[in-house]
Amino acid sequence: MLWLIAAVGSAVFAGLTSILAKCGIRKTDSDVATALRTVVVLLFAWVMVFLTGAQKQLPAIDTRSLLFLILSGIATGASWLCYFRALSLGDVNRVVAIDKSSTVLSVLLAIVLFRETSNLAVKLVGTALLGVGIFLMLERKAAAQSAPMRKWLPYAVLSAIFAALTSILAKVGVKNVDSNLATALRTGVVLLMSFLIVFLKGKQGQLRTVDRREAAFIGLSGLATGASWLCYYYAIQNGEVSVVVPIDKMSILVTVALSFIFFREKLGKRALLGLALMLCGTLAMALWS
Repeated sequence: MLWLIAAVGSAVFAGLTSILAKCGIRKTDSDVATALRTVVVLLFAWVMVFLTGAQKQLPAIDTRSLLFLILSGIATGASWLCYFRALSLGDVNRVVAIDKSSTVLSVLLAIVLFRETSNLAVKLVGTALLGVGIFLMLERKAAAQSAPMRKWLPYAVLSAIFAALTSILAKVGVKNVDSNLATALRTGVVLLMSFLIVFLKGKQGQLRTVDRREAAFIGLSGLATGASWLCYYYAIQNGEVSVVVPIDKMSILVTVALSFIFFREKLGKRALLGLALMLCGTLAMALWS
């Protein structure tokens, strides 16, 4: 059950990622921040590859695995770009709640595509609880705040869709590849994609003018992401997607706690109920699946 521990580790580091990233994009453009933190993730990933000796598998990777790793990297890049754009426009708690809705889609796709039907009733009930919890997390704000919500909401929804695709594509891609090596390869794709976006939008000049304090937070965010990915793809490779993904998405607990401490973003009763339902759904799938 080591993969369960890895899934929990993934959630903890992912929760830290959101907070550190929010600190790093107060002044820095979200696309530029995404590109810079991907550099850190890539370096971290390749260090782990060489420490574990996984680079020896490079010549043996089959075309199918490589294709799905590339597609997973593209989906991850798209998800990141949307996610950090949403973070730069909206509250951490609300953006993260929408992003976590990818869990529902991931679980349903895993059941259909990978036939992960053990304790199906528990998974479906757990997924329903997650869905209701996510809906409740989106607290209704004053009418004056409705316009800003229209700005960040589409990005958050797209982030969730691409994140769900990432999990499914990665499951196929890491089947016959060491999880550390798979993480490094797909991160390379994300790096190319993120810098391509920066140059296409003409933002490359901003790479030299990033605030040092924010650059430090972006770097720390990259390290947290790298650690989260290593845990996540180990868990995906050795466990069930329909269980790993909900556990990973409970990083929202870490995010909610830290966003209160650092940003004073409080949750109302409705949102707290939603968070409780999400936790119940996740625990049900983790303990009885």
